[in-house]
Amino acid sequence: MSESGGNEGGRGRGGSGSGRGKGGPRDSSTRNAQGRERNRSSQKSFTENAPGQRTRRADPARLVAFEVLRAVAAEDAYANLVLPSRIRHHGLDKRDAGFATELSYGALRSQGTYDAVLARCVDRPLDQLDPAILDALRIGTHQLLAMRVPAHAALDQTVGLARAVIGAGPSALINAVLRKVAAHTLEEWLELLVAGETDETKVASIRYAHPEWIVRAMRQSLVAHGRSATEINDLLEADNAAPVVNLVALPGLGSLDEALDNGATPGELVEGSALSSGGDLGRLASVREGSTRVQDVGSQLVARAMAAVDLGPRSHGADGTGAADEAWLDMCAGPGGKAALLGALANEQGATLLANEPAPHRAKLVSQALSAVPRDVWRVRTGDGRDLGTEQPESFDRVLVDVPCSGLGALRRRPESRWRRTPKDLADLGPLQRALLKSALDAVRPGGVVAYVTCSPHPAETTAVVTDALRKREDLELLDAGAVLDGVSLTGNLGAGHDSTAQLWPHIHSTDAMFLALIRKKA
Repeated sequence: MSESGGNEGGRGRGGSGSGRGKGGPRDSSTRNAQGRERNRSSQKSFTENAPGQRTRRADPARLVAFEVLRAVAAEDAYANLVLPSRIRHHGLDKRDAGFATELSYGALRSQGTYDAVLARCVDRPLDQLDPAILDALRIGTHQLLAMRVPAHAALDQTVGLARAVIGAGPSALINAVLRKVAAHTLEEWLELLVAGETDETKVASIRYAHPEWIVRAMRQSLVAHGRSATEINDLLEADNAAPVVNLVALPGLGSLDEALDNGATPGELVEGSALSSGGDLGRLASVREGSTRVQDVGSQLVARAMAAVDLGPRSHGADGTGAADEAWLDMCAGPGGKAALLGALANEQGATLLANEPAPHRAKLVSQALSAVPRDVWRVRTGDGRDLGTEQPESFDRVLVDVPCSGLGALRRRPESRWRRTPKDLADLGPLQRALLKSALDAVRPGGVVAYVTCSPHPAETTAVVTDALRKREDLELLDAGAVLDGVSLTGNLGAGHDSTAQLWPHIHSTDAMFLALIRKKA
């Protein structure tokens, strides 16, 4: 799962005329009864400025956020892919890049809640607004309710942004709506929105900005993996936290020294990992070379777990000759993060890796990701993973099948995905997930292991798929995935195991919600 390298620091940034120093105190005499800053005597109150008197230019950081929201809405783009290119295009420095990142991700992440607020402030259904105007309103709302931006600056700069990129016409509407939004704090708005509501799911949906179906799905997922449904609010809140960027040094090939010298801190869950505050990681030579990579620690753990399973003594390899444990397969390798780590581990253990990816452009990304690994260790196949079990039966000692899934486990890194996904996605993905797992089980040799992985905790994508596979065959056994994860972790006690499978959680482990099942084909 790819990660954004941006810094979601949420610094207070007033823009032009904000009158606010970074982190500096303000004279209490300039605050009004609601605790908001009043303008100096030489300035009008932000509520009195007419749109025509406001700035007519687009602040670059806010423009970046607007362009990201527009790309997500109009082009079905992913924010974590669009944002870095827009930051580079507009030449933002580190501070402005952090502001743009928080504004982009925050407005996308809390879109449902902000739309509920805006619906109270607009005199027509939101779907009747021009989509660009609605995105501008969401950007303004996030600044007013969730960032340390003075209200007058948030209003002035949002109206200026609209005038510059949408046109002068919407200025009066945006001005009027955002003045209404600014009349209450976020907590006050939440109390108004949930007043009289007794349905806990609806309340959680509004308070934590998740669609109701995802709230229900996450609650069900907690219970299915042996946790309490009472953790739901903690889980939803963790989804809304700005994720820390995780780094991994490829074993035997990379080093974290450069990253640590540039402010990263050693990871606490897995060897060879580090935590970064973000910024432009591309400035690090080790990252550019690919020997150090951005990768969630949950992904690191499941890849290391697959490589660490004890396959026991064997007299020959997959082709009947040579050493045991010599052929590994990453069946769904794109974009290549886990493949790179597996390739490095295979290199250390004297094995080779076949990385399979059906989409040609993603197969190129896999090759790029593996470029730091010795070339004789790996090769990339462009093809359908569902065919490998038939084309190369019982040919691999270890198989990772990280199946396409809903991505419900990575909502904190993909802020827009919660509003895109529907329950139908789970039903549509189920047959593909089952077919890929069947192919993996056919491709692994007797005595070998398949690691079934999803970035989702939903039982329809996790335990149900594994249970179906085990029910249909007599030659399989489920290994204790929780114990194997503990063995590759630095803590030795992740507490992720349940019924021989393992589930990581954002609110418990500070990782994506990765699921792991380890299935051995009986010899």
